Amino acid sequence: MDGILLFAHGARDPAWAQPFQKVETGLRAARPGLAVRLAYLEFMSPSVAEAAGQLVEAGCRQIQVVPLFLGTGGHVRRDLPMLLEQLRVQHGPRVSWHLQPPIGEAAAVIDAMIEVCIAAVSNTGSLETP
Repeated sequence: MDGILLFAHGARDPAWAQPFQKVETGLRAARPGLAVRLAYLEFMSPSVAEAAGQLVEAGCRQIQVVPLFLGTGGHVRRDLPMLLEQLRVQHGPRVSWHLQPPIGEAAAVIDAMIEVCIAAVSNTGSLETP
């Protein structure tokens, strides 16, 4: 069984997490059979270890780890690989963890950001949330 672990930074303000929660909810709606968990590095829960454990308990053996970051900074370059190594040790060879590039580096996301900016300066749209 495959799963996706969405990795976000976390914040003290719970409202900060709303876009990430929408991604999680949207993935579940789009792929009902896919196990999806959203995890945070700090300030919020579940932690990466907790969310990863839930995926493993659900029977996932191939887990894609998708950083919900705009780019590859210190958390993606250093912190996340250390966390994944801990998961590899904890869960052993029965689970494969596959780290994906940060979502903000995907061409479709970059294109979407460009379109939102163009809409804002063209007065044809705004930064309103769906």
